[in-house]
Amino acid sequence: MDSKYSEITPRILELTELCLENSSIDLELYKKYKVNRGLRDLNGNGVLTGLTEISEIQAFDDADGEKIPCEGKLFYRGFDIEALVDGFVTEKRFGFEETTYLLIFGKLPTKQQLGDFASLLAQYRTLPTSFVRDIIMKAPTPDMMNTLARSVLTLHAYDTKANDVTIPNVLRQSLLLTAVFPLFAVYGYQTYRHYFEGDSLVIHTPKPELSTAENILYMLRPDSKYTELEARILDVALVLHAEHGGGNNSTFTTHVVSSSGTDTYSTVAASLGSLKGPKHGGANIKVVQMFEDLKRNVADWTDEDQISGYLRDLLHKNAFDKAGLIYGMGHAVYSLSDPRANIFKKFVKSLSEEKGRTEEFRLYSLVERLAAQIIAEERKIYKGVSANIDFYSGFVYSMLDLPLELYTPIFAIARISGWSAHRIEELINAGKIIRPSYKSVALKKPYVKLQNRS
Repeated sequence: MDSKYSEITPRILELTELCLENSSIDLELYKKYKVNRGLRDLNGNGVLTGLTEISEIQAFDDADGEKIPCEGKLFYRGFDIEALVDGFVTEKRFGFEETTYLLIFGKLPTKQQLGDFASLLAQYRTLPTSFVRDIIMKAPTPDMMNTLARSVLTLHAYDTKANDVTIPNVLRQSLLLTAVFPLFAVYGYQTYRHYFEGDSLVIHTPKPELSTAENILYMLRPDSKYTELEARILDVALVLHAEHGGGNNSTFTTHVVSSSGTDTYSTVAASLGSLKGPKHGGANIKVVQMFEDLKRNVADWTDEDQISGYLRDLLHKNAFDKAGLIYGMGHAVYSLSDPRANIFKKFVKSLSEEKGRTEEFRLYSLVERLAAQIIAEERKIYKGVSANIDFYSGFVYSMLDLPLELYTPIFAIARISGWSAHRIEELINAGKIIRPSYKSVALKKPYVKLQNRS
């Protein structure tokens, strides 16, 4: 490969110094001009930038004008996520398709509507002729999020109404992308394994009668076999990751890019770029890697003193990646609890028993309890610290034998339903292009002719 595509030369390092010298802003200026960095106020609350009916996060109760931390709640279109999950789990149904219908159309489907919707998604769950060969297999990469984004943008060329942003057309495109995301991710991974790891190339065609979760496992595994519990827990994972309040980075990206009037494929590719970031969709990978490091460095997984010592080393930047973080603990919005983590934990125990990994489940539970105490002590956090969904999702994916390369794409497969709902909401309520303000703090300088510059 040409070196210019990967090599950092001395000249690039020299130019980098210019960037650092002339692009570093004094942090005190952010305070002086009252800039809400990260679109958060001084208390860490998100700055209100829009309205939505799609989902809501509740982390505080209002008592006499004062915000009091409470157990976290998440609502999809006004429905408590715990009630939604309990509903389809109790009835032994798969819930992701129903959740997608709810998020996009704003109401729970009848049995007939749900069946028709699942059939519609199944009809869309195919790729253009030779797409796998010509697009996915043409430039294999270990980065499945890159494969997803490239595949999404390439679909633009196959769509004769690609730039039509009327609601019927955007809805069609949204349902198409929701249906084919699992194919992009799984086929991209199979191609990577074939070209980079020397494995046999396995491409299974999805079955129309299977749910999204079932089809992921069916296409991913060489023998296409999976247990009912595996499929149901993956389905729950998709439901819990489908949407989260509208203010998260990738969904805000969806609103920002949609407000420009651009096409669906470009919008979704931008949202994928946001989700790919390790501060957003890649967090559960860090949790798994952190636990692997813990297992290597703590001899007795039941010794609270040893585990507490390791957790303190994490916070003091003396262990794992020395970032000073206990991954999977704490959340930008939730305080006392993340409802998604609470729901997930109920299923994790059952799966750990089926997989013979109950010892690891006990380790996760112990770390969850000790980490909350230690973070509160070390960081003087009094609002409460709890496990977030990333804490358990990585463990679940590892028990499902999902490769690390697919952890974030699984998130994307789920979140495309939420992005679709928000894109349609943005277009229906179309206002001005979203354009926040930036204040220039650069000094004014006189122009100097080229021959006079030093």
